[in-house]
Amino acid sequence: MRVAEAVPFTRFDPRWGGIAITLGTAIPSAAVLGFADLRITAIILAATAVAALGLIGDMTPLPVLARLTVQSVAAGGVVLCGVQITLTGQWPDGPVTVMWIVGVANCFSLLNSTDRLLPAVTTITAVFLAGTALILEEPAIAVLLAAMACASLGLLGVRTPMGGSRSLFIGFVLTCSAVLLIAGRGQDTIAAGLVLPALVAIADTGFAFAGTGQITDRLHRGGLAPQVVVGTYGAAAAATGLLCLIVAMGLLAPLTAAAAGTALVAVGAFLCRPRRAVPAGRPATEQMSRLIYAGAVPQQARDPRRWDGEGLC
Repeated sequence: MRVAEAVPFTRFDPRWGGIAITLGTAIPSAAVLGFADLRITAIILAATAVAALGLIGDMTPLPVLARLTVQSVAAGGVVLCGVQITLTGQWPDGPVTVMWIVGVANCFSLLNSTDRLLPAVTTITAVFLAGTALILEEPAIAVLLAAMACASLGLLGVRTPMGGSRSLFIGFVLTCSAVLLIAGRGQDTIAAGLVLPALVAIADTGFAFAGTGQITDRLHRGGLAPQVVVGTYGAAAAATGLLCLIVAMGLLAPLTAAAAGTALVAVGAFLCRPRRAVPAGRPATEQMSRLIYAGAVPQQARDPRRWDGEGLC
């Protein structure tokens, strides 16, 4: 029996987790901050728009071009409201910011492949970014990130369907918040401040594009239980978040922190070698079925005919 036939096929699966984290972040933030800060308001509205796009993608397939277009327009609106990477101080900073926000937001989508993985990484990353915002005297950003951390924490113990709406919203808010925190600072601080909060998601996507499979896949094939995989990712997110805090306090040079975080994640990923290789094109049905029911395999692997927004774009 084919692996795809081992799991019942349904055309539409409501993604209540995405709706919950969107409302749980947007409503408390708006209630506390109001609409006085144009930058925060723009981030909330744009992230909600891409979350709505993800929800539509959960219900019916959308062309990749349409997804990228809506995401780019949302990111462009945020840039016009003052959320911008200040590399040169000239007009190229706008397109660079849009590409970074869209690219990194989609990297977070791949973390949606294992049950509770994305909420764990989001909670830890948001907590450390909120602490960094307080150190840098950006209380509005800290409130937004604290609301997201609480909303994600509430989903850690719930096995509720998650989809593109949640992952896109999370990626958008985290990326835009990081951009706000590094705006107007030195180029070394900009580089470290952009890379460190998203390093786990970027590394996972990089391994996927390199053809070696996501780091999550390597960990699962190495025999680790889904809970251990989530804990491993959480530890990596905590390490990179701590480096952000240390840089904000001025205790470590930004480029040194970025290099240390990158080396830590890269070495850890390369050490996660599968114990037994699975031939390409011939998945081990029994092993794959076990991972599917454990929530460790992306939806695309469960049924190639179905595209529900859990991957890129």
